[in-house]
Formats: sequence, C-alpha cells, structure tokens
Amino acid sequence: MGDEIKIAHVRPLTEGGFALHPLEEHLREVARLARGFADPFGNGDWAGLAGLWHDLGKYKPDFQEYIRDRSGYERDEADEGGPGKVDHTAAGAIHAIERLKGAGRALAYLIAGHHSGLPDWMKEEATGRGLEERLQERRHLEESLQGGAPVTILETTVPTTSPCGKQIDPEHCHLWIRLLFSCLVDADFLDTEAFMDPEKAGHRPSGADLEDLRAKYDAYMATKQSSASDTPVNRLRRQILEDCRNGAEMEPGFFSLTVPTGGGKTLASMGFALDHAIRHGKRRVVVAIPYTSIIEQTAETLRDVFGDDAVLEHHSNLDSDRETPRSKLATENWDAPIVVTTNVQLFESLFAARTSACRKLHNLVDSVVILDEAQMLPPEFLKPVLSGLRGLVENFGTSVVLCTATQPALEGWIGGPAAPHGQGGFQGLAGIRELMSDRDELSRRLRRVRLVHHPKGDQPSTWKEIASELESHLRVLCIVNTRKDCRELHGLLPKGTIHLSALMCGEHRSRVISEIKGHLGRDDSIRVVSTQLVEAGVDLDFPVVYRAMAGLDSIAQAAGRCNREGSIPDGGLGEVVVFLPPKPAPIGLLRKGEDAGKEMFRVAAEAVAELSPEAFHRYFQILFRKLDFDQKGIMALLANGDAWRFQIQFRTAAQRFKLIDDAAQTAVIVWFETKRFNSRVLLEDLRRFGPNRKLMRRLQRCTVNVPERGWKALLDQGSISEVQGPEGPLGIWAQCVPDLYDDVFGLRLDAKDYDFVV
Repeated sequence: MGDEIKIAHVRPLTEGGFALHPLEEHLREVARLARGFADPFGNGDWAGLAGLWHDLGKYKPDFQEYIRDRSGYERDEADEGGPGKVDHTAAGAIHAIERLKGAGRALAYLIAGHHSGLPDWMKEEATGRGLEERLQERRHLEESLQGGAPVTILETTVPTTSPCGKQIDPEHCHLWIRLLFSCLVDADFLDTEAFMDPEKAGHRPSGADLEDLRAKYDAYMATKQSSASDTPVNRLRRQILEDCRNGAEMEPGFFSLTVPTGGGKTLASMGFALDHAIRHGKRRVVVAIPYTSIIEQTAETLRDVFGDDAVLEHHSNLDSDRETPRSKLATENWDAPIVVTTNVQLFESLFAARTSACRKLHNLVDSVVILDEAQMLPPEFLKPVLSGLRGLVENFGTSVVLCTATQPALEGWIGGPAAPHGQGGFQGLAGIRELMSDRDELSRRLRRVRLVHHPKGDQPSTWKEIASELESHLRVLCIVNTRKDCRELHGLLPKGTIHLSALMCGEHRSRVISEIKGHLGRDDSIRVVSTQLVEAGVDLDFPVVYRAMAGLDSIAQAAGRCNREGSIPDGGLGEVVVFLPPKPAPIGLLRKGEDAGKEMFRVAAEAVAELSPEAFHRYFQILFRKLDFDQKGIMALLANGDAWRFQIQFRTAAQRFKLIDDAAQTAVIVWFETKRFNSRVLLEDLRRFGPNRKLMRRLQRCTVNVPERGWKALLDQGSISEVQGPEGPLGIWAQCVPDLYDDVFGLRLDAKDYDFVV
C-alpha cells in the first residue's frame, strides 16, 4: 500500500467509480488558504503551518485503509479515536510540539481540535481527555511517519512572527489562538468542499466592494433627505449623520454613538462604518443587536439601501423564504460585506470551542463592529465580553461602535473594589470617543416625553389603583416586570384591553402588534398591558406610557414607545409615569436594576426626568456596584497565569459562556394558525419527513420558551409530548391537547409556573 497515492477524501462519481483527493495537495491548499486568512493580523506563517500539518495523521496506514474501505464519503469525524475510528488529528499536534517546543502548543490546539473543537489543556470531568494527555501518545506521529509523510512537509520552515506582530497581553493569548483556529478550520472546510461538492462551492458569494456600497448608500441618503420635510427632527437627523461621517476620519478604536430614539442612528452608524472602513482599510461591517425583532427591521432597512446580496442576516428566527444558497453558505463564515447578527451569535462565537462557531471569527479581523443597544451587553459576562472586544481592537484591527441612547459606563474602572476569583470591579475600556459633537444638546432637542414619578413615590401601588388610572386614558400602554403581573393587571381592565407577553408565540405577537398599530393609526381608544418585550424593536407610539419601576435603561426604552413620532400638537411632550408595583421585581438582575432606578429617582430626580446622558452614566455606575461581571469564572480559564505557557481551558470556558441558558428553558411548539401557515400541519410534516432547515425555521415562529418548572408541569399533566420523527424521537416538544393555547394570553401555565420576566 506504500506506493499508492495517499488520499484525504474520496468522492463518488455519478458515472460510477470514485474521485480521489490527494492528501499532499489538500495539505498545501489548506495551508495556502489559512495563510491568506491570517496575513491581515500578521501571522500567516503560523496559520499556514497549521494547515500544512493538520492532517498528518491521514498518512497513517490504518487511516488510509479506513477511508478506502468506506463507501466514498467524508469520514473526518474520526478525530479523537472513538470506537472503530482512527485518530488522525493527534499526529500533527505532536509534531508541532517536537518542532516548536512550548510554542508548538499553540498549533497543537488548532490541529488536535480541527474537527472536534478547541480542547482543554487539562482533563476536565465534563470534557473528556485534555490536550496535555493526547500529546503524550507519540505512536500517532510514528505511524504517520511510517505511512510516508513527506519530509518537505515535516521539515518546513517554522514561524518567525510574533503574535499579531507584537507582544500582546497574555489576557488575549486565547483570542490569538482562537483566530488562528478560525483561519485553519475555514480553510479546511473550503478546500474539502471544493473537492467534495464543487457545485456548492460555486454558490459562495464573491464579495462586494465597499466603495460600491458607499455609492449606493450616498444615493439612498440623498434621495431620502431630499424627500424629507424640513422639520426640526429631520434637521437634527442630518446633523447626526454629518457628525458620524466626520468622525470616520479618526483612528480605529472604540467609539460611542449616543443618539436618542428617533435620531436615525441605524443609517447614521452605517455611514460612519462605511467611511471609516474605506478610510482605514477595513473589510466588512458587522452589526450586532440584542433582539431578533430589531435585527429583522435593521436587515430590511439595510437591504433597501444595499440590495439583498450585500447584507447577510444571521440569527435563529430568519425566515427560510428569504434565504438563498449564497446566504446559507455565507452564514458559515460571514464572508459578506455587511453582516447583521445577534449579540448571542457574536459573543458566544468569540468564546466558542466548536469548529462551526469559530469558523467565522477571522472575518472579524479588520472589521467595523456596531453594537446596537450597547446597554444590553450581558452584565454577568461583561468582564470577558469587554476583554474580547479590547483584544479585537488592540490586536486585530477592529473598530467598535457602542451605539445607544442609554450609554453604559464602560470606560475606566467598572464596579466596586477589586476582589479575588474574578468578582468585584475590573478595568474596562479606554479611549472611547463620542461621535456626536454635543450629545447633551442633542438629547435636549430630541426630547419628546416628560418622565413623571408616580405621586405615591416609593410607596407601592395596588394593581387595582393602576388599573383605575389606566382606564382614565383613551390610549395608554403599561409595561410591567413579569408575566404574572401582566396577566393580573390585564384581568382588572375593561374588555378589549390587549395583552402582550412571551407566553405568546412569535407569530401571535406579530399579529397582535400589527393590530395595535392599526388602532393607533386610526386614533382608536386602546389600552395595552405588556411585559418588557415591547420595549425594543416594536415601533409603537402612545401618548401615555406607564412603567413599573425598573432600571433606568428599561424606563428609557419604555419612553421610546411614547410620543415616538413627536405627533403631540404644538410640540407637546408625552407622559411616562413610573410607579412602584405591589411586589418588587424577581431577585436577580431585574431587582438590582429596579433598586438602582429607585436610587436614581432619589439622588438625581431632575436628570432622570430629562433622561439625560449624564443620568444614564450615573445609573450604570450605581448598578455596576451591585454586580459580579464574571459569574462563571470565564477569565480564570482563559487568561490565567499559564496563558503564555498555552495551558488554556477552551472547551470548559465555551460550555460556561452561554448568554442564554438553554438548560433553564425548553421550547414548546404550540398549535397556532395564520394565513401564512398552520403549525399543526407543519408538525405533521415534521413527524412524516423529519426536520429540515426550512421547516424548523417556520415552526420556530410558533414556539414558546417555557421555564423548566413549567415544562415539567405540562409534561406531567400530558399537555405536551416529544415529537416522533420517521426514525424515532426528535428531542422536540409540542402541544398535544386542545385548549392549551389561548388566543389572548398564549400558553396556559399555572400561576406558579409563569412568574418570569418576559
């Protein structure tokens, strides 16, 4: 077998027989691609070497026998030597150690994990063997040498560059390895795809020139401004845009864009991003947003400007009818000039171990990242999140824009006194530059509401009292802190009052919100009681809004649903009434926000009433004194004293870094019918044919996330069951009895099971 060509992959041919992918050809092409991906941050030699050595284990005689005995399709899941599989990833990792000594560990992570994901250095109970243990098994390299691994590949030139071309902070060592890993796995995927599925590879986008996109942007904005009436608000929007574009000349780094609701920050921030990218040689713009509802609106706006092909929308609720073969492929590695995604997708990828999640990361290099609604960065992960952003800016040519009306206090020292084990305060960002020439004056001139502390002040109101006040208004929105509060207050109001909470599936909420907008457009009498889900991404415009006491950022979001269009005659202000509910918010972040909000009303009532930028800065300083910014101990796993010895717990950190705790909630598909589709019909398709991307995207619009306690209750009473596919259970839960879903309230849960926030 020694004289036979060594193969990396085998592809069956339609006319019969097989096409063989020569192993050396694969190694050299992956090296070439990976080198090109890493050249922008100065480490093409490291990534190229990882590509050259990543599949050395495929020279092992037993691997060649293994792959030739198969039916012809890719067998690369054989990575860590499971039963009946051949470990082909350890050999290159061991060779990297032998050639580069301690520095070889950086490449060992990439090579050993290029299928199974970045490993931990030390064995952890939940993650199986650690890299340290695997590197002791030299037989893997010896078998590859026996199989004829070429000397020209084994003895190639070793890297000479420093990480990112300089001495980077040990805190960011894990990020450097992760970016190299992204370069390797994307190169490996692309070359394998080019051989195994040339037709699929041909669908990949070829990219777009940012100069061309800016020309489209300029034409769009010129038309938009010429057709806009000459109102004070539109004049302010033009000034905001001018400030953004002037700021694009500044050197790359951190920027803040502090613009009140209605200031046109979506398009203005894109103007900055395009100008800044072209001026400083950046390659793409990434817009990260906390809520999928806002993403859908933002992506639609940007598609109107740039066209469908230039804008990649990447999130879980994407309508499958909008996807194309090109867009599906682009979500794998974000190879698009404009990417619109979620905070969850961006930050969980930035701390991921899985190859599929890390693959896109190298395309953050030399990019402009716009963090919309920056106050929504997760406080319990704020320390690792800001560390990751700092690493991208300092080492990988990224510029970051913190875009919000309620700018958090992220610069300098954050929180209380420093304490051991990652608790207490920490050093935040430095050198954030505001793009607005006078943010305080801008806030004053765009003010559309009057914030009023309820006459009872710090004394709680009963729901009956609040209901009586709401009845006195023809058009009013009341936002409360929990689903239970929402339902209780709704029950005290007249028939026809509208209820909104996340116990309603997405399709149901969309229908109700459309109904609300219709009533408002006709100046009908309308009362709405909602949880905080209505505070972002829902463009409602009420003359009066009531808000249960909460964090000042949430109160400001509620204010954005009041007099949104400035339509009250003679420049009048809308009224936002903040009241103390009968019971405090649930323990946790919401309670801490409520307490900080109450403190702000006591110590800075005038600034709060005006919702000034200084009020938000002070509020976040108060709130941050109450928080632990690294609750899961992420930084101790990634940036410990052993970072420069490359002893990093990648996989454990990735398991802990979950912005949404999947274990705390379970998605349940409910019975809901619209003109677009019937979820019961879709469920039957799921049972008959099994899941596919398009079907699951549609069903997602009819799901409700249920807390674990509520899910168990529904299961015990036989109201939900696991969906059975053609080959057995699917791990998907669905309603299975009538009357479980209500046309007003959504999913029926006992009171003890639905006392949750949204």
